[in-house]
Amino acid sequence: MKLSVILIAYDMAREIPRTLQGLSRTYQHGAQELDYEVILVDNGSPNPLDPASWAGIDVPVRLIQLKDASSSPARAINIALSEAAGEVVCLMIDGAHILTPGVFRMALASYAAFENPVVATRYFWLGPDAQNESISQGYDGTVEDQLLQKIEWPHDGYRLYEIGTPLRNGGERIHWLNRMFESNCLFMTRALFEGQGGADERFDLPGGGFINLDIFGRAVDAPGVTAVQLIGEGCFHQLHGGTTTNVSIEQRDMSLDKYRRQFEEIRGHGDVVTKKTFYYMGHLPTKASKIHRGSYK
Repeated sequence: MKLSVILIAYDMAREIPRTLQGLSRTYQHGAQELDYEVILVDNGSPNPLDPASWAGIDVPVRLIQLKDASSSPARAINIALSEAAGEVVCLMIDGAHILTPGVFRMALASYAAFENPVVATRYFWLGPDAQNESISQGYDGTVEDQLLQKIEWPHDGYRLYEIGTPLRNGGERIHWLNRMFESNCLFMTRALFEGQGGADERFDLPGGGFINLDIFGRAVDAPGVTAVQLIGEGCFHQLHGGTTTNVSIEQRDMSLDKYRRQFEEIRGHGDVVTKKTFYYMGHLPTKASKIHRGSYK
């Protein structure tokens, strides 16, 4: 098997069918011929995911429901990794993301173009701003549903750029060559991820703290790895009540302080940004995907 997608969900009954649509054979370019699987872990949701909600979607998904789940996704990731059969894994820690339709094709093409690549997909918000900001201005699930209807998603997945906003992380100007330090759609060989012990379960805070940054940094900095960022392909965050993404700015900052302290305790330093040289793979499929044109905030 070529690819195993590891998808972690908690209380995402609304969002997961869309996420799976974005991973489906009819949506991802080249997926009809691709030998892949999606391992969906329901990490102890109070209302368990119902497979009937995605019954009409052509996606090779296997559901694992954890009853004794931790509030961190670390153990869920490792359980999924132990079940994975693909030579490449795609890790989506936050299951509420919708991909653009060329992610699989571009990411897997990187394995022919580069030596032992770790491939990162850029993070976008659905909506007019970072969701911490937009929810204070009335953005909610109903507004988000209307935006997706407006662009007739999933008919043309690249229209997501028309209703999304790139993650800024404090940057004034955003473009495709900005250095990334985390990704919610990260590709690496299964051998690499297993060799690093998978997810570090010491990251036990709700939502995992900086576990996503830790996995990204350790993978990219591993010996012999080529760090690759995709251009023109993205993953778009749906509103769902995340521990830092869908709370007030004040609540987010308090959580981030805890996350930083835990990261420093575990790793012995606070440097979460790799110094590795990045290479790039991709295209600019639409006018709206040229994010540098409207990147001044």
